[in-house]
Amino acid sequence: MNTPFPPRRSAALARLAQLDPQAYARTRNALEGAVSRLSPYVSHGLLALPELLRAAAARHPGLKPQHSWVYELGWREYFQDSWHWRGEAILQDLHPGPLPGSAYLKELPEDVRQGRTGLAVIDRAVAQLYEEGWLHNHARLWLASYLVHGRKLHWRVGADWLYGHLLDGDLASNHLSWQWVAGTGSRQPYLFNAENVRRYAPSPWRVDGSALDCGYETLEALARSPGRRLPPAPVSGPGLAEPDLHGTPPPELGPLAEAVDWRGREVWLVHPWSLAPPPADLGPEVLSVGVYLREFHQAWPWSARRWQFVDAAMRAGSGEGAGVQQRCLLDAAGLARAMGGARRVWMQDAPHWLPWQAAWSLAPALQLRPAPRVFARPEAPCDSFSQWWRRCGAARAPDLHALPGLLSASAAAPVT
Repeated sequence: MNTPFPPRRSAALARLAQLDPQAYARTRNALEGAVSRLSPYVSHGLLALPELLRAAAARHPGLKPQHSWVYELGWREYFQDSWHWRGEAILQDLHPGPLPGSAYLKELPEDVRQGRTGLAVIDRAVAQLYEEGWLHNHARLWLASYLVHGRKLHWRVGADWLYGHLLDGDLASNHLSWQWVAGTGSRQPYLFNAENVRRYAPSPWRVDGSALDCGYETLEALARSPGRRLPPAPVSGPGLAEPDLHGTPPPELGPLAEAVDWRGREVWLVHPWSLAPPPADLGPEVLSVGVYLREFHQAWPWSARRWQFVDAAMRAGSGEGAGVQQRCLLDAAGLARAMGGARRVWMQDAPHWLPWQAAWSLAPALQLRPAPRVFARPEAPCDSFSQWWRRCGAARAPDLHALPGLLSASAAAPVT
């Protein structure tokens, strides 16, 4: 598969070894900055957050909790904790935004879908999304802000569309980021203008002289005016062809079992958010099984590129013959039946599957393991990242070794 994200843990570790925390801190806001491009590997469990922190601390011995790289890891855990406490409520407005929900469109404009808005920053972002399945965080913010505040598209519509095409799509990080932009998960809507693009993007992305070449007062008024939208200026010629999204595995993945028998077996369940090799303490006799949950993929279809990335990583395992021994497409009831006959089933917690987890949560064989963490989870939901950061105590930690969980048994082995 020709991709800038080879679907192997070894490729993720090689990219992690090149991380320069100081360069990241200096340039991370720029589209051509020294960002890690590790998010697909993190979202799918090929890398754990403690590994990222250990690697950065090893390359930058003076790294402090207030470093921007540490903050980035904190943001991810903050989003995951918001999901933990709120559940599917993260898919709805957390609080009222600048305008009532009825003021926003419920369908993605076709000129945006085809990358033909006439605004280079938007059209290039859409093209890169379709081509790579990845976008720099600044490009994601610009795309979301343009759609929500400029074109008056409901944030949930945009978030669902983006999720389907991202290799790193995570419901918490993606949908809560859109809420942050929309102003339903933050105090203010996120806005950008042509000057912001000039500062952080290369010249082909710029939109000088466009409707975005204005002051923030103008954009603030636009965001709070229900009847005002930026007029599209579609370019001539054919637009981009949006890749199809698949609610079932595409045929190129090959056959998947739709019924399995785990009677008397010990099973390590590999799923799309836990693609790392089995934990060493499980022993060599454990059956490693890759599972796709039918109901989830019907609700949240993926691009063929993402299916291929996940399935190739699932097959490869550690790259040392530790790939899965079975690959299955099961519904929740079928997974519950398989667990019911097993001697023991280990799996890492999968919050994406929570709406269907009741079907197997009482299976006596199931041993659910938490995902590796850097920070301790707060005992109550937090209304903002700053509140979460204070509760976790990281801002007061004198050094990285004081961060809760960094050296805990749940953390992955050090990166070498």
